[in-house]
Amino acid sequence: MRFRIISLFLLISICTSCDFFNLKKKSQLQQVDTIIDFNSVDVSPSFAVCDSIFEKAAKDKCFRITIHKHISESLSKHKLEVRKAINETIQLVVVIDNKGNTIANKIAVSDSLKITIPVIDSLIRVSVQNLPKLFPATKRGIPVATQYQIPIQIVVNKK
Repeated sequence: MRFRIISLFLLISICTSCDFFNLKKKSQLQQVDTIIDFNSVDVSPSFAVCDSIFEKAAKDKCFRITIHKHISESLSKHKLEVRKAINETIQLVVVIDNKGNTIANKIAVSDSLKITIPVIDSLIRVSVQNLPKLFPATKRGIPVATQYQIPIQIVVNKK
């Protein structure tokens, strides 16, 4: 009986003593940042004229101003004649892929504007296709696709 008690005591002490001899190796591995915000980019897409700007907000502003300028210049080349004056805003969704190619993804045009200027969709698509060379946005140094919503104000005076 005494032998059984001693052996039971030794068995319990052996099983619980493993926690006292914890031999953890110090990890030399650097923890990896696994939380990635997919709603923002590190560097926004840019045109060649905006390439010399390094501040993120200023570079994004330069991109937006330049894309507005090119689209408005492209649209102003077309002579449109209408019966009544037009002053409307179109919402254009532009996708810039990871190679810098631009695609007019969605064009939100009112029905009255579609009736008045039936070619407005195609004019906007052509102006987006004719944008100058774009450098894509990057996330952690990798080129990524981005999507921008651009308001375009259409003002046509009655002739």
